[in-house]
Amino acid sequence: MSLRRCSRSGFRCPRLADWYFFDSFFCLETLSYFRSLFCSFIQVNSLVADAKSGASFNVGGNSTGINGVSNHSLPSMFPGGSTPPLSPRSASSSPRMVKQRFGPSSLSSPLKLVKEPAREAIPQFYFTSGRPAPNELTEDFLSKANQFFLSRSDGVQIKEFKLVTKEICKLPSYLSTALFRKIDVNCNGKVSREQFINYWIMSNMLTMDLASQVFAILKEPERNYLVQDDFKPALQELLATHPGLEFLQSTPEFQERYAETVIYRIFYYINRTSNGRITLRELKRGNLIAAMQHVDKEEDINKVLKYFSYEHFYVIYCKFWELDNDHDFFIEKENVIKYGNHALTYRIVDRIFSQIPRRFTCNVEGRMGYEDFVYFILAEEDKSSEPSLEYWFKCIDLDGNGVLTRNEMQYFFEEQLHRMECMAQEPVLFEDILCQIFDMIGPENEECITLRDIKNCKLAGHVFNILFNLNKFVAFESRDPFLIRQEHEDPTLTEWDRFAHREYIRLSMEEEAEDASNASDVWDESLEAPF
Repeated sequence: MSLRRCSRSGFRCPRLADWYFFDSFFCLETLSYFRSLFCSFIQVNSLVADAKSGASFNVGGNSTGINGVSNHSLPSMFPGGSTPPLSPRSASSSPRMVKQRFGPSSLSSPLKLVKEPAREAIPQFYFTSGRPAPNELTEDFLSKANQFFLSRSDGVQIKEFKLVTKEICKLPSYLSTALFRKIDVNCNGKVSREQFINYWIMSNMLTMDLASQVFAILKEPERNYLVQDDFKPALQELLATHPGLEFLQSTPEFQERYAETVIYRIFYYINRTSNGRITLRELKRGNLIAAMQHVDKEEDINKVLKYFSYEHFYVIYCKFWELDNDHDFFIEKENVIKYGNHALTYRIVDRIFSQIPRRFTCNVEGRMGYEDFVYFILAEEDKSSEPSLEYWFKCIDLDGNGVLTRNEMQYFFEEQLHRMECMAQEPVLFEDILCQIFDMIGPENEECITLRDIKNCKLAGHVFNILFNLNKFVAFESRDPFLIRQEHEDPTLTEWDRFAHREYIRLSMEEEAEDASNASDVWDESLEAPF
């Protein structure tokens, strides 16, 4: 293709006639290529058709027929012009056989077929209701159930079901009513062998731990948490059957108050989120299950110090009754000021009634109900427990930023200092108190104290007493030898246990003295001469 020189650039450009010649040549070459491709396609289709029909075939150079050969035929692919016998077609005509006959290997491909690895069955590892019980455990349970119901073919009533709960299910006996109602969904008044076995096995109770079993029995089916009402059936049965509570059967009012107090104590220690809902995780983290087992074995209810002690209930109720002057079952701010012989400051009582540490369940404005008082007295008399530390930390944290600063502690100590001056005691400078507090706590940050610092300190309760409880502050500074000896005698007792024991002795002595005085008055009146 000739070139001509461009007048401007100096380069030679192709002529127009050359472009026409180039286009014609390109089109011819393209047509020739597609014609060859089309012929090859026809040849391949013909070979495939011959293979399907089972006829002999030859490979030609340009074209081929079904049984014909072209003038320019190539040598046969198989010696002697014969084809190898086809493998017999299987009855199932599986794709695997088709792949072997017409796949790449039949066309002498160098690729080799790779066998797929055998698939291994993965055993089930997740079960909605938990892993099924082993056969040995199930057989042992069925043997005990069959033996118990052998002479009770008609089923058992709620009175007899207590043996099932304790002997077969290994649960506290006072859960029998709650378990009976779980099984007897139709309220027939009886539970048959089949009903009991189906519930216990289908609910997968055999593989559950004790806490999970108690949780499943007490809670409602549609909930995944426990509320206060869920504990009432168990406590009602405990009051009706426990030998240490028989004397309360003649006073139903105090039975109800005892049950309420136990429930409030349970939620105070177990429900750490303070939302009125105990989850399974909270139940497992607490010590309630161990206390439930203890109370089922111990005939003396007062030896079960956790939650169930009647003496502890007696102290809480009497302390509330002393403050409730009009006995309307509500106490006001002025009543709480009198608690502990005016031990608390006005500022801390204001914080309590502002409901900062805990929102009151009482709906009467400016008043505290019995449940709120239970939380208050447990927090005040046992400042070594985590619920108490959280309670008072929220009271001192005025701005709610999660740290206690110098100004916040000084705000509460100012009233303490004023009360010390009024009582003619030697005042203590706040700077000295602040140094003492930081030495006791040992916070990570020297500028403030966090809740974590409080919980990591064994003397954190004394820090709160320094700030708002004058009587306990003075007692701690004087180091009462009697209290120190008590702590060393039984270190397992908590501050609340020691307080409740002292108060119960005091209250019982006062009651005995009052009864003796009333008896003497009656005796004196009988000696008077009639007029």
